[in-house]
Parts: sequence; C-alpha cells; structure tokens
Amino acid sequence: MINLIIGGQWGDEGKGKIVDLLGRRADFAVRFHGGNNAGHTVVIGNKKYPFHLIPSGILNKNVTGVIANGVILDPEVLIREIDKLESEGFKLKNKLIISPRCHLIMPYHKALDEAYENARGKNKLGTTRRGIGPTYADKVSYNGIRIYELMNWKLFEDKFRFQCGIKNKILKLFGVASVDIEKSLQEYKKYAKKLSPFVKDTYLTLVDAIKANKNILLEGAHGVMLDIDFSPYPFSTGSNVISGSVHTGSGVLVSDIDNIWTVIKAYTSRVGGGPLPTELLDETAKKIRENGAEYGTTTGRPRRIGWLDLEAVKFGCDITGANRFALTKLDILTGIKEIKICIGYQYKGKRIAYSSCGYEELAKLKPVYKSFPGWKEDISKVRDFEKLPKNCQKYIRFIEKYLKLPAKVVSVGAERNANILSDNLE
Repeated sequence: MINLIIGGQWGDEGKGKIVDLLGRRADFAVRFHGGNNAGHTVVIGNKKYPFHLIPSGILNKNVTGVIANGVILDPEVLIREIDKLESEGFKLKNKLIISPRCHLIMPYHKALDEAYENARGKNKLGTTRRGIGPTYADKVSYNGIRIYELMNWKLFEDKFRFQCGIKNKILKLFGVASVDIEKSLQEYKKYAKKLSPFVKDTYLTLVDAIKANKNILLEGAHGVMLDIDFSPYPFSTGSNVISGSVHTGSGVLVSDIDNIWTVIKAYTSRVGGGPLPTELLDETAKKIRENGAEYGTTTGRPRRIGWLDLEAVKFGCDITGANRFALTKLDILTGIKEIKICIGYQYKGKRIAYSSCGYEELAKLKPVYKSFPGWKEDISKVRDFEKLPKNCQKYIRFIEKYLKLPAKVVSVGAERNANILSDNLE
C-alpha cells in the first residue's frame, strides 16, 4: 500500500499529524521534495515534535524514514534535528536513510536569499530566507553540490571553493558579508562524518520495498497553492508540490500510488506575501490565529488568515488526482457565529476559475461565499461523526459534496488521537 499526502492549500494544513496517523501502519515514511522551509508538527501528549527535514512519520516504532533525492538539505539543520530526536530517545541508526543525490543548501545560498529579499524592498516575496530558491537555481544551472560530493571530500572541497569564489563576488555587490571558506570547510568536514552512516541509495530501497508489498507513506511538504508551476508565481516555493513530483523526487511511479490524500485546514492560512482571496483582517482573524496557534513552525511568523477557499482547494484536488481528504483544525472554528466558505470567484463581473488567475487577478477578484451557522459546543473529545453538532456536520458534508471526495479523517484537536476516523483508512 502506498499513500501520498499532499497539502491542499498554502501549506500549514496539519500534514504532520495526518502523516503520523497513517504512519502507524507504514514501513517507510518518505520526504521527496522541498527543504527545511517545511515545518510539520506532531503532538504526543503534552509534547510537540517539530520536523523540518526528517519525515515526521519516523516517530512510529516500525517506520524507516527516507530523505529521497528531491529534498534539498541544510546539513546543520538536519544534524540538529537528528541530535534532538536521539536526545529524546529515538534511535535513528538503521532507521533513517538519506539519498546521496540530495542537493545541499550552502552558506552562500542563505546569504543570497537574504540579499535578494532585501533588494526587493517593499516588493518582498516573503521567502523563509532559508536559501531554498538559490539552491534550486544552482541545481538546475549545474552549480549545485550534493551529499554525493560531501561523501567524496576532494570533490566537495574543489566545488565549494569554486562556488564560493563566484558567490562571494555577488554578495559583495549586495554589501553582504562573504562566506569564510576555510571555516566553512572545517564545519562541513564534521557534517560529512556525522551524516555518512545515514547515506544510502534510497531509490533501490524503495524499489525493493514496493516489490515486497511494504506500506509506504509519501510525505509531501508545503501546499499545492505554492507549487512552482501552478501557484501564482513568483509567490511560490522552489519545488513542485503536486503528485508528479513523487516520481522525480524519489523514483516512485505515480501509477504505483494507491491513495492520494489532500490535507485541508477548515479555514485558510498562509505565510509570506502574495494574494490570498479570502483573507480576513478583522477580529475573527485574530481569534482564529490565536486559537489555532497560527505561527509558522519554520519561521515563527504570524500566519495570514482567511475563510476556507474551495475554489482553490478543488483545483488542487483535481491536479493532484486526490481520491480522499483529511480535514484539520475543525475545532478552531468553534464559537464563531457565522462561518463562510468561498465557492467561486468573480472578476470584472464574471466568474473566473482559479486556474485562469495570475497574482494580479487573485489580488483583485471578489470571492463568492456561502454562509453557515456556527456551533458553540466543544468538539475536541468527539470521536464519532454523528455526535458532532449538527451545524458542524453540515459544514463537513458541504465540503465533501463540493469536492466530490470523502473526508476520511476529521481532526478535532492538536493531540495525535483527537480524530474522527473513517471505518477504512486503507
């Protein structure tokens, strides 16, 4: 059984919790794209486990975590994450494997990210400043450095010195401090030693797992509305988020995937710049933000808040081939008297599809809303759909009908077991 989990909005949908839930039946949890600009959080009891690079499904006892070739890695962040988990008692030896094909986020990538964003002035994109874009730019322009080179030190040193020679000149033009080559080389030598036990051919590992009918959980990062091709570019992430990225990012064939899950938050949020059609700038937004702890796992920035945008979500479901969805953070809407859902867009007096919009149209259009009466009851302890407040049930059923997909998981709280589950999650 192969399950793929994809964020259905602008990221931060609660994918980490759903990954953890499905990971209980998995043998492998796989990250296949993005970098440490991703942030997945799993809550166990009163303890939070934030993840940025390691697949969050790894918390389950029998799961092997795979960081496949499509992921870009900041070695310092990855090692910090490894050390943190091991200090909590999670032994990662023979439980975490990393592809040698992963490209590395280098110090000059982070410096360039900062420099470019500062140079944009008031037109900032709102990047996480983690070096994501510059790393992908180097990857496609044949200037990237991979784990493969890090494991072959002479190759790494030669490439690093060459790239620093180029990048330091660019940084100087921006008035940004250059990279200390010798100091960085000393650090990366330590990184190489620490990471070498985890490096392995992830492609063959996954091929063998598929042949052996193992359960594989493919853990998407970010959200479809941030896909480098299908977002309102340039307000996007640096990688493809849709299901096709599984093949390029891990070698797993899309045709081998049994279930494609879209994770949808019961409202909308996003971090960074760019249009957000249903954005709220009132007290309701503040209430949702505080009740939902809507601050970035990676950046700590307050997230922008809006009503659920089903016009955008439906496009995401269609383009990923989703056949089911998980609805998260439904409990955060408790106590709101009137709840709205966007069911379409109006632009210059006419209906317009999400797929027809660029960032200019998305910034100027008018959402078409359907209103729902809210509920006051605490739903965090509910585990049976029929015991939810009637208004809450109607809200969920409308989403199912609009998307023409079943809600297989409804999350009613942050804790890992606070869910209403379908009879069959396979």
